[in-house]
Amino acid sequence: MYLYLKALHIIFVVTWFAGMFYIVRLFIYNTEAQERPDPERSILGKQLTLMTQRLWRGITWPSAILTLIFGPWVMWQGGWFNTVFTEGGRWLAVKILFVAGLYAYHYSLHVIYKQEMRGVFKYSSQKLRVWNEVATIFLVTVVILATVKTSVSWLWGLLGLIAFIVVLMSAIKIYKNIRAKGA
Repeated sequence: MYLYLKALHIIFVVTWFAGMFYIVRLFIYNTEAQERPDPERSILGKQLTLMTQRLWRGITWPSAILTLIFGPWVMWQGGWFNTVFTEGGRWLAVKILFVAGLYAYHYSLHVIYKQEMRGVFKYSSQKLRVWNEVATIFLVTVVILATVKTSVSWLWGLLGLIAFIVVLMSAIKIYKNIRAKGA
């Protein structure tokens, strides 16, 4: 039973992340569509709004909820609740903190979703591109913690995470410059 629960947990984590990655892309496209003249703005806006609603309500939220159900169930079935507060389970405690941060990020996407559904576009496409990479940072961190577990060096892990963030933000800046030159 444990391995089936773990498989379901991983499946819903993957679909949840897919939804979070794609929803921000839809936010970006919808924001950029608002700069188009009518009727293009209207046509794109309607289509992107429909796609956003279906993704958010039909995939991303259900996946987030099922991840939250299967995660603790896997911990309970695997006896991880007994380990989380021991030295060997510190990785899991840190992972749970990052997962809590990921749910906060999900909620921030929900706020943007609700704004865009009301026709309010508070963020530029560039800011949304940066915000899109936050999920990548969570993904890399959680996967590394879950994979290397107790063999992670906290100092090197933190330095690696900072280096990864610097590379990611540099890539966004380079992409912005390339787009500006091509426009």
